[in-house]
Amino acid sequence: MTVQKLYAGAKLREIRNRLGLTQKDFAAKLGVSLPYLNQMENNNRPVSTTVVLSLAMEFGVDVTELSTGDAERLVSDMREALADPVFADTAPPMADLRLTASNAPGLARAFLELHRRYRQTHERLASLDEALGRADAAAPSSPWDEVRDFFHYCDNYIDAVDRAAERFGTSADAARDVADAAIAALKAHGIDVETADMPGLRQFDPARRVLTLSSRMAPETRRFQLLLQVALVQQNALLEATLDLARFQSDTARDIAKIGLANYFAGAALMPYTRFLEAAQDTRHDLELLGSRFGASIEQVAHRLSTMQRPGAKGIPFFFVRVDQAGTITKRHSATRLQFARFGGACPLWNVHRAFETPGHFLRQLAETPDGVRYISLARDVSKPGGSYGAPVRRYAISLGCEVRHADMLVYADTLDTTKASAFEPIGISCRICERKNCHQRSVPPLERQLTIDADTRGVLPYEVG
Repeated sequence: MTVQKLYAGAKLREIRNRLGLTQKDFAAKLGVSLPYLNQMENNNRPVSTTVVLSLAMEFGVDVTELSTGDAERLVSDMREALADPVFADTAPPMADLRLTASNAPGLARAFLELHRRYRQTHERLASLDEALGRADAAAPSSPWDEVRDFFHYCDNYIDAVDRAAERFGTSADAARDVADAAIAALKAHGIDVETADMPGLRQFDPARRVLTLSSRMAPETRRFQLLLQVALVQQNALLEATLDLARFQSDTARDIAKIGLANYFAGAALMPYTRFLEAAQDTRHDLELLGSRFGASIEQVAHRLSTMQRPGAKGIPFFFVRVDQAGTITKRHSATRLQFARFGGACPLWNVHRAFETPGHFLRQLAETPDGVRYISLARDVSKPGGSYGAPVRRYAISLGCEVRHADMLVYADTLDTTKASAFEPIGISCRICERKNCHQRSVPPLERQLTIDADTRGVLPYEVG
């Protein structure tokens, strides 16, 4: 078996900068020469076993950091961006993308940001051209996408916020009742909590110092909203410091991200990291048991499982996604090699779309992506009633999954034959970048492939993919 060499220059530089060391001092502590360290940081040499051991022993570094950085995400995102027809004649080979992701991740992110803004401008201009008969207006940037990418490249794990939430969630008061602990924390800041029949979930009046919660919401939603308000009041300094480090490009993006961090705190306080990780392993990741134990909804539990990436105490790397009835992705995160499409919907062969057909039931699927990686995927609907007759119902479906090598740690894998190749359904990311030639559910041709059109022959598709 060939042992894959570890090239992790960007991550090595990141660790050195985090420790505040010069190359000379870092090399001395690692027991290597300065030129050798320089070559490793520039990916001219692989990271040696001696260096890996020194990082762990000398600095206490979680060595999995070296192989679980942003490279796979960056390669996937660049590949999708380069599938745009504008790059039809200039798209670089995959080897170049991997080199860029490993050696120049900053450049890769800058390219992705540039392409994102190009797409926004292009789509905005097309819309204006249709509506106004002209195409010369500039498109605003998308703060929402900027925030989504922030969490995406943080591995959906924010250490300082997570640990602060864990301290709150494991306090004596929270151990008895987390909702009462949240109310007490708000009371300490001069905030009273009231309940009213209202269409929304939460309304805070800063002048009256009153938080009003809807009487229609489920108990788990009420707990979450109380903890979210605790984050905004009690942890404001921490949230602001985290936002300062993120350096968002607009106040709107910063405001959206602050709500995202408050939501993160609420989920992490409701399900404190260490206790939740132990419970997840004990129950073999049974979402219903975990929801009952922590007073959380199935969606909250699934989302929390996708954040369990604390260095030195990582859980299973999960992907998590939520889609609406049109197939549009409304939440997405992946700590696995599976990366979701940044634009458009998900693969129609994925079981998450069938969850709407079987409300209240879990669907299991063994799936294989075009790169040959196999996954186990769990899907379920998470419809949210409006709380009264005639109130609109929000309907979503969620999917949680991981690579099949972790199947023995999941209760949902029981009775599934993960050794049988034919048990795995072929799925993709999205049609426009999927390489499968004979998919019966393909909606559009792949952008990176040549098509053959034969008027005298009709197969599954009206064209053949080269």
